[in-house]
Amino acid sequence: MRAIDLKRTRWVFFLMLVLDLIFLSLPTIIVVASSFTSTNVVAFPPKGFSLRWYAKLMGQEDFVAAFFRSFEVAVICTLLAIPSGLGAALALHKYKVRWHRFWDIYFLLPFTIPLIVSGLGLLIIYNRLGLLNKVWPVGLALTVINLPFMLWAASSSINALDENLEYAAQNLGAEGFQTFLYVTLPALMPGIIIGSLIMFILGFNEFIVSLLITTVHNMTLPVKIYNSIRAIIEPTLAAISSVYILLAMAVIWILDRVVGLEEFLRAK
Repeated sequence: MRAIDLKRTRWVFFLMLVLDLIFLSLPTIIVVASSFTSTNVVAFPPKGFSLRWYAKLMGQEDFVAAFFRSFEVAVICTLLAIPSGLGAALALHKYKVRWHRFWDIYFLLPFTIPLIVSGLGLLIIYNRLGLLNKVWPVGLALTVINLPFMLWAASSSINALDENLEYAAQNLGAEGFQTFLYVTLPALMPGIIIGSLIMFILGFNEFIVSLLITTVHNMTLPVKIYNSIRAIIEPTLAAISSVYILLAMAVIWILDRVVGLEEFLRAK
């Protein structure tokens, strides 16, 4: 009886796994397949096969410009998050900081405040400062709302750090900065790499806050896609969405090659 129940349980879990895989992969399959259609409208299954929408995408200067703006925003977001997230994680986990619990809660605020509220607040501030038409303030804003991801990734490596390595370096005559540069920082590199890649992809994909604080002069790619969908849904949008999917796959491949997906999941 128990063997029969165990077999049924396995089949139930297997069925749930198959349904989850279908549910997760079907939207991606539909979007990618639709980008190769030969018709002028998005269709699934695609009618015919053509690469003209990818060729057309390269010729649309507004999409190309929005793509490079998103890339610039993601780079700014990543470069700002590395020192700020690593510094905050080191301060909270390696040193005695006053009001430690307060700072732990404070760094979680971006998750407790809805993105629409954060975006509205940033819109008011940037409007007062005259920063709405610039690209770098968008990167700064996305750093603020996504910083906990960098903090958590760095904290996972700090918690796994063997302090005896630092003590050994100091006993051998290394000064504080030398110990950090040649011992601590290399040991924390997996968490830094994980956090950096997460911040990059979040900065590249962020939509809600970007929608509120961008204009026609600094519009990012997600906002550009949204504005285009409101007008007409054509296969060009499926093509740019496929580029997004390819970028996400590239990030996962880099994570696996550099630090391993197991390390990434532990950091999460």
